[in-house]
Amino acid sequence: MAPTDFNSVVMVIVDLITLALPVIFGLSVLVFVWGLVKFIFRVGGDEKAISDGKKLMVWGLIALFIVISLMSILAFASNEIPGFGSGWPLLPQGN
Repeated sequence: MAPTDFNSVVMVIVDLITLALPVIFGLSVLVFVWGLVKFIFRVGGDEKAISDGKKLMVWGLIALFIVISLMSILAFASNEIPGFGSGWPLLPQGN
């Protein structure tokens, strides 16, 4: 079903990001662990393996920070912004 208004387009994009974030999170953890393995189990004190391991760990941590930040922003948007997230949109209450 094609989106018909701006809200549904935004929700499709948010759903795609929400589906991709766990995959990217897992890949960034794997990159960090692979860098850690290269750093710890360097063969014969290979300096290139040490520097490559450090670079992989740094990039893995950067990716983890970005993914956790995006997950937090999406959680905030779905919980606090009316009209987004699961359930019915919040309507103002008249007194």
